[in-house]
Amino acid sequence: MAGRVEGKVAFITGAARGQGRSHAVRLAEEGADIIALDLMEPLAHVPYPGATEDDLAETVRLVESLDRRIIARKGDVRDLESVKKVVDEGVAEFGRLDIVCANAGIMIMHEWQNGTTDIWNETIATNMTGVWNTVMATAQHVINSGGGSMILTSSAAGLKGQPFLNPYVAAKHGVVGIMRAFATELAEHNVRVNTLHPTGVATTMVTGLGESMTDFIGRHPRLGPMTMNLLPIEISEPIDQSNAVLYLASDEARYVTSTTFAVDAGTTQY
Repeated sequence: MAGRVEGKVAFITGAARGQGRSHAVRLAEEGADIIALDLMEPLAHVPYPGATEDDLAETVRLVESLDRRIIARKGDVRDLESVKKVVDEGVAEFGRLDIVCANAGIMIMHEWQNGTTDIWNETIATNMTGVWNTVMATAQHVINSGGGSMILTSSAAGLKGQPFLNPYVAAKHGVVGIMRAFATELAEHNVRVNTLHPTGVATTMVTGLGESMTDFIGRHPRLGPMTMNLLPIEISEPIDQSNAVLYLASDEARYVTSTTFAVDAGTTQY
């Protein structure tokens, strides 16, 4: 079925690479125009490199190659006004907003005793407050468009505990609470709000951690099974998550709201 989001406009955070880029391309393939935001700066405690202007330019190229329009801007989900500026510019250009993908996130692995206030604050600010900021900056625009779909990226770690990710797990559980609260209030405006819960995804956020997980599990072998999938894969691809985003954004999911949508290869069953 082609054109599943034809004529709609989607706002995507963390759109320069990884899942965000994949979501932008998949939605564009099905007819959406894109408003893209990314920080494109390193963060102090994140061990892998941040996205770059070249990364965001590649997202633009891929979307435009599909004959769709895109506005791509630098912005910081930790700052509500920064997000609003990008959203408002995009809506002024495209005239509406129908789909919101609160995708931006970071991951900092450490054993619990090595946690710091700085790591906690940086993770919560991006992964949880950033999602709240994204909803706050976009909700009225989606209401003005007659309703739509908000997809908030949580994680398998938003449904169960996982080791070596204390602030990350807390933030991703918090995203579920944000989703349920907004889904309740926005339903009367025909705005659907759901969370997406991926297993590991082959993006820089995961692959950039190098051997950290292996090293940690080597020291704590009893915790290893918590990171495993039921299905015989080690990691999913961004497109696996983007196909779920497309479904939740489309009219096929018109009565799907306030759900925790897991594309997790069964990892949350361990």
